Amino acid sequence: MARREEGGLDRDLADLPPDLRWREWLRRIEAVLFASSAPVARDHLARVVGQGVSVYLLIEDLAVDLEGRPYEVAQVGAGWMLRTRPAYAPAIRAAADVGGHALNLSEFDLAVLAAIAFHQPISRDGLKDIFGKEISRDLIGRLAERDLIGTGPREPRRGAPYTFVTTEAFLAAFGMESLRDLPDPEQLADAGLAGSLEAPDV
Repeated sequence: MARREEGGLDRDLADLPPDLRWREWLRRIEAVLFASSAPVARDHLARVVGQGVSVYLLIEDLAVDLEGRPYEVAQVGAGWMLRTRPAYAPAIRAAADVGGHALNLSEFDLAVLAAIAFHQPISRDGLKDIFGKEISRDLIGRLAERDLIGTGPREPRRGAPYTFVTTEAFLAAFGMESLRDLPDPEQLADAGLAGSLEAPDV
């Protein structure tokens, strides 16, 4: 007997032959990823397929299925999302209204975000030590509003100030699977980007 979950979804699809059943599960995974603006975790994807079905194998098959398409399935943190391949970014910018999705961050904003990414969890005092000046609450607020950073554990000292960490939205925005994909600081220096970590004169 088919298992029906909330909303009448038949997860097992026992009435279908195995190849069509797998194809339907694959399409369900693709549909969920397509509809989501954030990475979707394995546990959530497992809600639309049969019990004991490997979400990982379905994701692998979906990645193969999307070869040659302008978008791909990408792992971001503990979940997956559909992402346009980088080669098509110029076409999208030229024809689509993506203004609401643009980060619109200054070079210094990006430098602070990079410092948080490399040194997390880090407090405002830690950022001050890096940049030689106080980092404004407005800048921290802008990064938090875009969900690029969140609060981390409090520092174990008097006053227990909050620390900041990057989020899955940060990983998605910069096309990374995990923080292991951050460039090596020496590579940044070799590319001449280390200077961007200096605070601008105000």
